[in-house]
Parts: sequence; structure tokens; C-alpha cells
Amino acid sequence: MKNTFLALAILLIASTISSCVILSPKKYKALLAKQDSLSSTLTEAQLNGESLEQRITRLRKDTADLNGQLADLRAQHNEMEANYAKLRNNSSAEINKLSGNLNKLSDDLKKREQRLKEVEEILRKRDEATNQLKAKLQEALLGFTKNGLTVEIKNGKVYVSLTDKLLFPSGSIIIDEKGKQALTQLATVLKQQPEINIAVEGHTDSQKINNLGQIKDNWDLSVLRSTSVVRFLTEEQKVESVRMTATGKGQYQPLNPNTTAENRSKNRRIEIVLSPKLDELYDLIKQ
Repeated sequence: MKNTFLALAILLIASTISSCVILSPKKYKALLAKQDSLSSTLTEAQLNGESLEQRITRLRKDTADLNGQLADLRAQHNEMEANYAKLRNNSSAEINKLSGNLNKLSDDLKKREQRLKEVEEILRKRDEATNQLKAKLQEALLGFTKNGLTVEIKNGKVYVSLTDKLLFPSGSIIIDEKGKQALTQLATVLKQQPEINIAVEGHTDSQKINNLGQIKDNWDLSVLRSTSVVRFLTEEQKVESVRMTATGKGQYQPLNPNTTAENRSKNRRIEIVLSPKLDELYDLIKQ
């Protein structure tokens, strides 16, 4: 609007100058100067108007760019907050899970420690009972120790070892009177110990058996001798049959090398293995 007004003023002045027929040189120069001033003012106003429009356009563009950057920053901020919230939730859930696992492991450890104490107590009682049983057997069988009877503890079990000459005539499976006396004394102790399992093992030396009729070899001899002892203990001495086991080991578990007559005599033996019943211990282990 202002620029238009200036243009009209300049045209009006120019028209006035043209309509004047007679002007003094001084006035003419003044009018020309006035015209040049107005023209310059118009040009400057036009230039300033273009500069201002460009500035406004640039400012609008800058504002739009800043708004875009601000929107991007807000989106990044929102995404970061969402990730942080997710991470915090996941961490909390993981911590709770780990805490639960730790509590479970702690409970399991306490249970295992309790079972261990119970097992140790059972083993302590077993060892105590085994030592007491050994002492009773040694006292009951004291009169037979000179005839090759020994009582010892191995691997938590009591081993009563009787040489064959204490129980059987040479090459026989029939228990003699001296052997019956030893087994009777043994049975008296065993019947007082109902929690003891009894395994009777027959052992021989390595020499080949000849002319023993129905007995074919050392396997046969070891088995038949062990069953003879079991029958005497159960049938005549009334030891419970369910506690008894009869096995033959033949010549394959010697105490000494079968190189001398003395060693072979020691290898020919009946071993009565006495072990406490450990059902309670086995139940704990299964758990």
C-alpha cells in the first residue's frame, strides 16, 4: 500500500512538471531532485519489502524444520521411555524369578542337609551295632578261636570266618560235632539280633577235587557246604530263613596264594557275613 502511494506521488509530480510551461531553472532542479529522492525511496522500499518477505519465508522454513526436529526428539524420548519401562518390568520379573529359584534351592539344600544328618545318624547307629555284634560274637565264640575261627569288621559288616577243618571232615559237606557246637553258639547271638542279614559263603582252595562222587568240582563243594550251614542254622537252630543267603565262591576269592599247604588250609573256609538291615537308609537315599 505504501509503495503504491509513493508511485502515485512520483507520477503526479512528473505530470505537474510536464504541465508547467514555464519554470525557473532553480525550481526545475528542485523538482528533479525531489523526483530522484522519491524514486530512490521507492526502490529502497521495494528492496526492503523483498528482503522482509525472504526473511519471513526463511523464518517459516526454519520454524518448520525446528518443529520437525522437535517431533523427532519427542518420538525418540517416548521410545526411550517405553524401552526403559519394558526393561524395568523385565528386570523386575527376572529378579523375582531368580529370587524364587534361590528360595527353592535354599529349601532343597536344607532338606538335603537334613537327609544327610539322618543318613549319618543311621550309619553311626549301624557302626555302633556292628561293633556291639562283633564283641558279642567274639565273647560267644571265644572257645573256637584256636580252631581257626576269626571275627572281624570289613566295610561295615561283621565277618565270621570258620576254616573247613572246624566244620567238616576232609572233602565232606556234613558238619561234624565240633562245627555244630560253634554254629550253635553263633545262632544264639544271631537270634538276639533280628535286624541282621546273614550271608553264608563257601570257599575252597585251587586243588582239583577227585573221587567225591556227586561233588563235581570246587564250585559244587563251596555251594553245598554253605547250604549245609544254612540248613543247620535255620532247621535246627531256628534262625529265620528270610534272613539267610547261601552262596558258593569256589576257589576264586582266596585269602592267600594257594602255594603252600598252610595257605590252602586258610582258603578252605566258610564265611558268615553279617550286615545290618539298612531299609531306612535306602529309603532316604531313594528320596
